[in-house]
Parts: sequence; C-alpha cells; structure tokens
Amino acid sequence: MRNLKDKIVLVTGGGAGFGEATVKRFVEEGSRVLVTDIEVERGQAVAKQYDMPFTRIDIGDPASVENAVGAAVRAFGRLDVMVNNAGINSQVGKIHESTLENWDRVIRVNLSGVYYGMKYALQQFVPQKSGVIVSVSSINGLVGCVGSPPYGAAKAGVSQLTRAAAVEYAAMGIRANAVAPTAVMTPMNMREAEKSGDIRGFVDAISSLNPLPGAPSPDDIAAAIVFLASDDARYITGVTLPVDGGYTAR
Repeated sequence: MRNLKDKIVLVTGGGAGFGEATVKRFVEEGSRVLVTDIEVERGQAVAKQYDMPFTRIDIGDPASVENAVGAAVRAFGRLDVMVNNAGINSQVGKIHESTLENWDRVIRVNLSGVYYGMKYALQQFVPQKSGVIVSVSSINGLVGCVGSPPYGAAKAGVSQLTRAAAVEYAAMGIRANAVAPTAVMTPMNMREAEKSGDIRGFVDAISSLNPLPGAPSPDDIAAAIVFLASDDARYITGVTLPVDGGYTAR
C-alpha cells in the first residue's frame, strides 16, 4: 500500500480478531501502531509481539478514548490514522423483547465509542490538516438486522457518522471511511458459537451465508482497513465498503 511507512496508527480493540490482524498488517506496511484494548493482557501480548506500545482503552468511556489518543501523540508525536475497530455483540432478541440495558450497552460501545474515537482523533487531525479515520461497521448496518436491533442500529450509525465526517472535513484533507464485514470467525464469534452448543452448525451457517463460498478471515478485513488508510484510496471518502462476499449485492 502507498504511503503507510512511518504513519502513526491507533487501533482500538487491537488485542484480537480484526484488530489484531489490522495491527499486524499496518506493522508489515511499516507503520507504527499504538495497540489499545480493554483486555490488558491480550492487548499487551499483541503489542509485545510487534514491539509497539500498548494503552488500555474502554471505548464506551470518552475520557479513556481521549487518553488513548493522547498516548499515541505522546509516544509518537502525532497521529495519522484512527481505526475504530472495537465493539461488542448484542444479546439476541426481537425489538419488543430486547432489554433497555442491552440497548444502552450496545449503543454506548458500538456507536458512541466510534463517535468518541472520531472526536478525539479529529482534534489532532484538524490542526495537522491531515488524517484518516477507518471505522468498522457491519453488513447488519446495511440491511435489516434480525435478532439484535441495537447492533444493527449502532452499525448503521457508524456508517452515517462516517459520511458526516467525510463531508465536514474533506476540505482539510481528512478522510473518513468504514468497512462492513459479513460474519467472520473471530474469537468473539467463536465464543458465541460455544454458547450455542453447536459449534459445527454455527461455523457451517457462517460459511454458507454469502454468495462467495466460505467466509472471510480477519486478515481480509484488515486488508480493506489498511487499503482505505493508504494513499491507494486517497480519493475515497465517505464510503462504507462491504467485505461480504456479495451478501449485500442480493
């Protein structure tokens, strides 16, 4: 990818899944990465593996997100790319069955957390007149999301925030995009498979979900994130890029 060498990148949820794969890919491209995660041991292990710094983050807490952005600037002197990756799953249930507690929790992390990441990254990007935001949405934010209404609403909100930021900050040379993955067997989804009691059935369902056979890996999602952060995508902004094997094309 063009022009990622020595770029300063902050990845939320960098301790596993998409986040860990994204850290790996940016490091391979020559970037310097602040790894952040709410799980300290997991995040520190990834940071140590790539000889990069680690800061704990709770993306549902604005002060924690602000501190993480500050930590990147203190460590490296600037920030060039903000990857809003961290998120949580929703409890399964129809709208009328969903608890208010679940709604508040999922919206706080999956939508407000991305807003906080954008807000505090942009406070660095605006004086620089440069910067890139890449956030993780979902196919469930692009189509009707059956069974987890707050998750779909939050991910749709991520795409809308992305469009708003792209338009508002374009004149400053700041870009904002998102990726919308289909289901991927991340550690988070593996935990859901284990809860279901039918791991094989869960994996088979994911593998048959999309028109393209099989399912993407975290590396596939990371590749899209890194592409959108690079100068290969220098004239792309405001886009939510599905990485879904054709799921949303039907």
